[in-house]
Amino acid sequence: MPTELHPRSVLVSQRLSEAGIDAEIVVLPDAAATAVQAAAALGVEVGAIANSLVFWCDDAPLLVMTSGAHRVDTAALAQRLGTGRIRRATADQVLEATGQVIGGVAPTGHPAPIATIVDADLARFPQLWAAAGTAHTVFPLTFDELVRLTGGRVERVD
Repeated sequence: MPTELHPRSVLVSQRLSEAGIDAEIVVLPDAAATAVQAAAALGVEVGAIANSLVFWCDDAPLLVMTSGAHRVDTAALAQRLGTGRIRRATADQVLEATGQVIGGVAPTGHPAPIATIVDADLARFPQLWAAAGTAHTVFPLTFDELVRLTGGRVERVD
């Protein structure tokens, strides 16, 4: 297990601190690139994992922070948002938009702000866990902190 944080996780930690969120980055012994893996590693419900999914919508990235227990219904979400088609971003688009790789995308620490949707269902959980820039790092936060951190719009996504 690494003793020092990866530079992407250091940046996430800095952004959390700047946002007034006191959250320690947890380094997992094994990669947790999926919500199921992260939940198992942390001993929490999969729904408490705030999955960072990057989509492409109207020629721009769209970050959807969804409960690990949900699949995003892109057609329904586009209708709710009044946008064009929403489709999964490619691995290259994810890296370009976030500076992070699929499986480790954090809700913060991106090169530029990304329009963000926060799954309303995440409000059910007193504590959420999100990736911290790599597949080996996560951090805890509350629903309100997630909304504030991302500047996200709360919507149903399923």
